[in-house]
Amino acid sequence: MAGRVADKDPELKVLGVWSSPFVIRARVALNLKGLAYRYVEDNLDSKSELLLASNPVHGKVPVLLHDGRPVCESRVIVEYIDEAFPASGPCLLPADPYRRAVDRFWASYADDKLFPTWIPVYNGRTSEDRVAAARQVVAVLEKFEQAFDECSGSGGKAFFGGDAAGLVDVVLGGFLGWLRASEAMCGVRVIDPAKTPLLAAWADRFAALDGVREVIPDVQRLLEYNKIRRARRGLP
Repeated sequence: MAGRVADKDPELKVLGVWSSPFVIRARVALNLKGLAYRYVEDNLDSKSELLLASNPVHGKVPVLLHDGRPVCESRVIVEYIDEAFPASGPCLLPADPYRRAVDRFWASYADDKLFPTWIPVYNGRTSEDRVAAARQVVAVLEKFEQAFDECSGSGGKAFFGGDAAGLVDVVLGGFLGWLRASEAMCGVRVIDPAKTPLLAAWADRFAALDGVREVIPDVQRLLEYNKIRRARRGLP
């Protein structure tokens, strides 16, 4: 992995926050493509001038700077990386238009359904609120259990992308650290091999990939971060 993060002036730079699942997916995409980049940690409590200038509309991370030109929004970044560097590493999106549409649907579902469903696990006021949210997360992940069979080609492939990780793997995989931390946060195991065996096995395979395991945060570190953020908001 040491070779993936550039030590000298790179053409690629990522502005991010280590705990963000959206930043993680951008970094994973770069790593899987074998691209050198510089990662710059920002502070959302005191955003840098570079971040605000690079993403003046939302002021959010991640931002990819390619030769100084900003690309914003994590899924846009992932697809941009795949299109801008087609000769580097594996393709994250399939060549077939229908397969691309299916992958984009499930990637959107992760952001539109999984993320907002999970947020109360992170910032719910009561333990009951957090448990209820976690149970809804399980129901959403059961949809991904079904999607795995469809996206991986119904042939026992290792990833949503087939033999190699693709768009859905990268997008959903960015949440793995926080999904694994959810059990310690509220007592509900959201990735449960008894309920979603295909997804649980996929999560272990994906998280073990070179270029992925280095950027998925440790559960204990995420729990400590969550405690700090909750304390700042006056949450127990």
